[in-house]
Amino acid sequence: MNKSTLARKFAALRAFYRFLIINNIIERSPLENMSGPKKEKKIPEFLTEDEMQSLFDLPEIKLRDRAMIEILYSCGLRIEELMSLNINNIDFFGNTIKVRGKGDKERIVPAGDKCLSVMMEYVNERRAQGLPCDIHSPAFLGRRGKRLEQRTARRVLHKWFVIAELKKKVSPHTLRHTFATHILDRGCDLRSVQEMLGHKNLSTTQIYTHVTIESLKKVYEKAHPRAK
Repeated sequence: MNKSTLARKFAALRAFYRFLIINNIIERSPLENMSGPKKEKKIPEFLTEDEMQSLFDLPEIKLRDRAMIEILYSCGLRIEELMSLNINNIDFFGNTIKVRGKGDKERIVPAGDKCLSVMMEYVNERRAQGLPCDIHSPAFLGRRGKRLEQRTARRVLHKWFVIAELKKKVSPHTLRHTFATHILDRGCDLRSVQEMLGHKNLSTTQIYTHVTIESLKKVYEKAHPRAK
């Protein structure tokens, strides 16, 4: 059995013995001095730079959807954070985005020129179509000119992932993993990545170091004459 299976069974047994104690069937749990196995942290799935480029190269993708992909990848946002953005959260001159994350905590995330350029094109397109585009308007609109719902955004993005013929199982969160992996690969320090992702604990961010180490191993195995 893997560790996650063992941890689940251990938790079930611990709850069962707690039930027996509450109902005065036993006095002590035989597990009280035991700790369950720690769950293995799964290395997150991410896209390569070429795979990301295949998304950006789709000629038929709509401006709104391209802007969503650009911001998810450029800023490492969660899909719920992206959907809660208003236009005034995006500083087009300061190249930052104000994000409201888990626990209602705000953070400022740097944003690249490319993603902000596409976002500005989308806002201008809305203005030309007479759709809401004042600073308090939602950053992304659905068909009826209201805030785009998270479920709809997931469905729309999944469609483009399929059209791009990505062989991996991709979700909006995969782009967040991809963001973290790519900037670490290019030399960004872990503490900065933690701040940008809005992780409370550095240990949560450290999972991405395993990804970069694995990619380094693959490069080493291919490049070094005595690697094998």
